[in-house]
Amino acid sequence: MDYMDSKEQILQKSAEAKELYLPHISVDPVVFGFDQNELKVLLVRMKYKKQWLLPGGYVRRDDDLDEAVVRVLKDRAGVTDVFLEEFGVFGRKNRSQLYFDEFDETLFQKQRFISVGYYALYNSSEISPVADDVSEACEWVYLRQLPEIVLGMDHREIIEKALLTLREKISSKPIGYNLMPEKFTLPELQKLYEAILGKSLNRGNFYRKIKNLNVLIKLDEQKYVGAHRSPDLYSFDIENYEKALEDGLNNW
Repeated sequence: MDYMDSKEQILQKSAEAKELYLPHISVDPVVFGFDQNELKVLLVRMKYKKQWLLPGGYVRRDDDLDEAVVRVLKDRAGVTDVFLEEFGVFGRKNRSQLYFDEFDETLFQKQRFISVGYYALYNSSEISPVADDVSEACEWVYLRQLPEIVLGMDHREIIEKALLTLREKISSKPIGYNLMPEKFTLPELQKLYEAILGKSLNRGNFYRKIKNLNVLIKLDEQKYVGAHRSPDLYSFDIENYEKALEDGLNNW
């Protein structure tokens, strides 16, 4: 699809959107994955302007807000069954209008939109993202790569706020079930925490604290990683993990 075709597609979508969606409100999910000891985020590259965006969208007139973000994530990226939590509202003027500067003021997408941000945690090995009809790509992008790519609207700011929120939540909520494989070692879990926090952690302190949370089950298995090195494998205690999500952590 060439540039003119993508503009025509946006005009067609605008006419449909006025009937289907509420004006002035959208949702933007920031989906984090973890791979190779690094955090990554799910992005779509639009056919129009070839810029990267979060896989966000609009709220249908009959949607609850939480229903809308689940539907949007499925429609935009093929992602389902994901943990989502609201973390912020973004309403800077011209956040949407400047992106669609080539269109006149009647375009639905060019109206002023306030966006509700959600962060999501997903095991990236479990999905192959699927681009929708207005995107030419839907891919995982490592956070370290973000400075090198062009992000549209204020989506860089939204990602940064989502990561900050995740760092704040890590002291009061368990993290990992949606990002780690079913079985893992404590060093692997520590790498996840270090990737989120952006700093190294003392191994002994981390092991002691994470075990005290009572959200892990030590398995009668080891992972062979080389001669004389076979660390124990663990899995999450789902019942205790979900209770800690609901009640918060007291021992971290």
